[in-house]
Amino acid sequence: MTQRGYTNETVVGSAWQGGVMFDEQASQQAGRLSGDGFVRCSDGHVRWGVFGAAGVVFVLRESDEPEVMLQKRSQMAHEGGTWSCAGGALNQGEMPIEGALREASEEVGSVPGTPRLLGEYIFKPAVNWAYTTVVVEVDERFGSSINFETDAVEWFTLKDVEQLALHAGFAAAWPHLRQIVQSAN
Repeated sequence: MTQRGYTNETVVGSAWQGGVMFDEQASQQAGRLSGDGFVRCSDGHVRWGVFGAAGVVFVLRESDEPEVMLQKRSQMAHEGGTWSCAGGALNQGEMPIEGALREASEEVGSVPGTPRLLGEYIFKPAVNWAYTTVVVEVDERFGSSINFETDAVEWFTLKDVEQLALHAGFAAAWPHLRQIVQSAN
């Protein structure tokens, strides 16, 4: 079956169902339907995350100037070589903060303690899809590259973030995210 350039031959183990490309193997995880897959959105674009997607910006306040954790995306990821927050597809019924923290634990390691929610920014370009970035504060530094999606994990001051080669979506959201971090002081 072919739909707009995607075929079952090019994405092994996947199938189009009602405008959505599902990863059938991933959908078996934890009794929840996996959101791993592409969806044709109401605006005509194809995006990753059948049920939407979410990411998380971790904030650490060890000094007067807060720092945020970012990951350098590997060349195997979309816009490889750029910096962004950890994130990915939401599973069915998953709240954005749940999905963002799950994705972070898969990409940068276990999140220490209980993160405190500072705010969120929602990018909703289509009726049937949104990317929510949650901003949470943590009490200690953590993070390392633990899978193929991440080449590096580092903590940056807010002014240093703007000097980085940022993922386009993260760059567009950064002014809103920065405001959340600064407002929480």
